[in-house]
Amino acid sequence: MQVLATDHWYDFRDLSNLSRVILEGIDKVAPYELAYIVAPIIGFVAAFVIFVLPSQLFVGVYGERRLIGRIQSRKGPNRVGPFGLLQPVADALKLLQKEALTPTVADKTLMWAAPVFFVAPAVLLFAVIPFGPNMVFADVPAGLIYFIAVSGLPVLAAFIAGWSSNNKYSLFGAMRIVAMSVSYEVPLVLMLLCVVVFTNDMSLPGIVDFQIESNLWLIFMQPLAFVVYFIAVSAELNRTPTDIAEAESEIVAGYLTEYSGMKWGLFYGMDIGYALAAAAFASTIFLGGWSMWGLEQWVPPWLIFIAKTHLFYMVFIWTRGTLPRLRIDQLMGFAWKFLLPLAVFNLFLVALERLWWVEADLSGNIVFAFMGINIVASAAAVYLWARFLGYRPENIPTRPRLVRDAGGYVPVEDPAAGGGK
Repeated sequence: MQVLATDHWYDFRDLSNLSRVILEGIDKVAPYELAYIVAPIIGFVAAFVIFVLPSQLFVGVYGERRLIGRIQSRKGPNRVGPFGLLQPVADALKLLQKEALTPTVADKTLMWAAPVFFVAPAVLLFAVIPFGPNMVFADVPAGLIYFIAVSGLPVLAAFIAGWSSNNKYSLFGAMRIVAMSVSYEVPLVLMLLCVVVFTNDMSLPGIVDFQIESNLWLIFMQPLAFVVYFIAVSAELNRTPTDIAEAESEIVAGYLTEYSGMKWGLFYGMDIGYALAAAAFASTIFLGGWSMWGLEQWVPPWLIFIAKTHLFYMVFIWTRGTLPRLRIDQLMGFAWKFLLPLAVFNLFLVALERLWWVEADLSGNIVFAFMGINIVASAAAVYLWARFLGYRPENIPTRPRLVRDAGGYVPVEDPAAGGGK
């Protein structure tokens, strides 16, 4: 069930009417082939230039720095422009003017091409994201698979960047980002498979329609899938506390160590772009997309979708400002030992529910019963599996411990040195 849009181009609840008027006008005065060229340009301008780039500057750069500053009891950027609003513009101009250095021993061709390879998939990701009931550039029947496939391409670009720099720290960072991507892609795909099994659809607009018809968002029907998605995406996006590939205290800046100027700026900007794409994807899959329990009849659906995307991105900022960075062994072990078994359990549970739903020919209201079952089962599975792996919250110290008490290294006195250490 979709929102019924009017045919008036000035009805801003459905901006596809405006693009339709433009393309029909071109078709009347020019060869029809020109409309096929203009259509993707309109989609690119609407999705990337109007939404992604401003969001990168004022939500991903300015907003993130201001919120992180408040979390850390400081003000953040507040000098350039009113309230520091022009600070992202000043940063962009600075990066454009800085020299992009290239080491003499680096593979220059690959090192220069890596930022381009890193940027290109970000544009492709937004092609299948439905901003409204008719506002999707490519309504691919397997849009979910398309999104997963394209989102894996930046990892290859990051590895090329680290390897081509001919720097051991860059190579370490590149190897880490590949290892993290391989590890967290497995539970991520399994959890998204739970969504496909439950909704019986791989089309992103179709999944939104399922949530509208059920009058319930998938975050309530699949809570464990949502949590695993957020953790896995944070690791794949290299966001704090899982930014192991850029661990400044260990390997300088990881695969970006040898990059400077606008080449570094492309990596930094597209990191935010991919985080926005992940937030938009989560809003579509788990938060009802552009729907809001009837509010979309009065508020433009695309505006509701953008608000959900930015709110989800705020959760990325929140975790960055409050959680410490994990060690590489902790991060890898968490994926394989904890998330993967939970993903398999959740897939088994969802398959049973879907089988019961179909075989017993139950009504659509059964999703509310499944919601209660899945919330209880998810909480129980997380608690029991954590206990099985040895987690004991009652044994966690509530005060700082000395090195000797924690079982760490303690220097031994050397008698030959006169009792010194």
